[in-house]
Amino acid sequence: MKRLHAGLMIALVAAAFLSGCATVPIEVPRPESHAIDHPEQTFLGRTFAGQLSATPRDSGFRLLVSGEEAFAARAALADAAQQSLDLQYYVIEQDATATALIYRTLRAAQRGVRVRLLLDDLYAAGRDFDLATLATHPNVQVRVFNPFPRRGPPGVLQWLDFLGDGARLNRRMHNKLWIADNAAVVLGGRNLGDVYFNLRGTSDFADLDVLAAGPIVAQVSHSFDDYWNSASAIPIAAFLGGPPEAGQAQRRFAEMAVQAERFRETDYARRLRAMDFWRELRDGKLALVAAPGTALYDTPTKSKVGPTGGGHIAAGMRPIIEAARREVLLITPYFVPSDRGVAVLCALTRKAVRVRVLTNSLASTDVPLVHAGYARYRPRLLECGVELHEFRPALASPGNARPGLSSGASLHAKAVVVDQRWVLIGSMNLDPRSRSANTEIAALIESDALGRQLETLFAEATAPGLAYRVGLAEPDHNGAAQLVWHGISDDKPVRYRSEPLAGGWRRFIAGLLGRFAPEEML
Repeated sequence: MKRLHAGLMIALVAAAFLSGCATVPIEVPRPESHAIDHPEQTFLGRTFAGQLSATPRDSGFRLLVSGEEAFAARAALADAAQQSLDLQYYVIEQDATATALIYRTLRAAQRGVRVRLLLDDLYAAGRDFDLATLATHPNVQVRVFNPFPRRGPPGVLQWLDFLGDGARLNRRMHNKLWIADNAAVVLGGRNLGDVYFNLRGTSDFADLDVLAAGPIVAQVSHSFDDYWNSASAIPIAAFLGGPPEAGQAQRRFAEMAVQAERFRETDYARRLRAMDFWRELRDGKLALVAAPGTALYDTPTKSKVGPTGGGHIAAGMRPIIEAARREVLLITPYFVPSDRGVAVLCALTRKAVRVRVLTNSLASTDVPLVHAGYARYRPRLLECGVELHEFRPALASPGNARPGLSSGASLHAKAVVVDQRWVLIGSMNLDPRSRSANTEIAALIESDALGRQLETLFAEATAPGLAYRVGLAEPDHNGAAQLVWHGISDDKPVRYRSEPLAGGWRRFIAGLLGRFAPEEML
């Protein structure tokens, strides 16, 4: 048995060494390209410029809370685009909604629109042929960010690549952008996939995006160009011996057309077509909130220059949070504040600033490891007066529709509101990975109207039947802080002394991981 273990160890070390020797194809044609000039000459540019003419320095914003609105916004922008579509995503699934949206971009390319698709390689593994097939269209370009040397479906080789080149491969592009004609953009927490667009019901994510037009779009497009033209963005063709044959591409496009037509006949698609939102956006009549806005984004080289290098979002938002006078709302699926974050939040509560947090419970989170990191800080946060609300997953039952940020089985929205005036919406989580390893993008907006909308959504999502209010009970006999969860079940107040709705095995694993997981990896 010892001989077997020794042989296995030698094999793993050898594989890791070979993986480390594998290289990414760098010397491939990578022509630079940039966002189009004069977006005001496009239909979308003219439409939104008319709305914002009274305050030309402001941008226009519309919160996209429901999955249906978020899908409709992307689809309508693809249909209305006349010159360019720029898509940047961490995950693009191979399911109904993602295929329908990508097919819409292909249709745009067929009518002459330039399409640039940039996808992080972590979840693109094994899809080289399909992505390269898209790129056979002369108006479509596809690049993957920070690719793995060895191609194929996710598996052992990917993990071995991590062993050989972990410092580079741990750096992932978490940005999420859908830009049309450099005139309008959808950014926020949603990737492309059924669980983000409310197709599955109670198994979906509760998420948040914002549709933006006006001056902020040029800033967002500049960020996209930085990533697209960076050394880490590799054309998908570099990983294939040659491009797919014309016949193969035509068959794949025909399959996508069939899938898209099948999607059009679903109840979900019929609901979309009946929405006023869809028609208003398509016809250029969608009302936006005019407000000053700035794009905050990390550089493509973030984490190459030190543990906090390039973290522009945290640097841009921290002074605003520290200057809060009345209230700070934090909405995040993954909340690992670090000692520094606890110090900042507790300093606010000592100044009588109300600090409220909505994050996932152990039962609702899709990443128990990160929840274990959050659990370390709960007692300290509660002791200094921070209010913690934990998302209760929607239970599958007839008529169980839930509003806004409460819909779905797991919280995935990311937003910060300060004094009901400053609003931050984007791709970032409030955890070490977003701060120091992953790249992110967000919109920082100065708007009382949007601040009030988000405060209302927060109040709805933290109602006792939809989220647990975490509190402190009497210390145990060793003086250790004990937590208690307050909620409502069957219309009656309930109190839990352990993580509610979380099974014993999940609690055990989270407790075990919480002791040993390095925080910088969360």
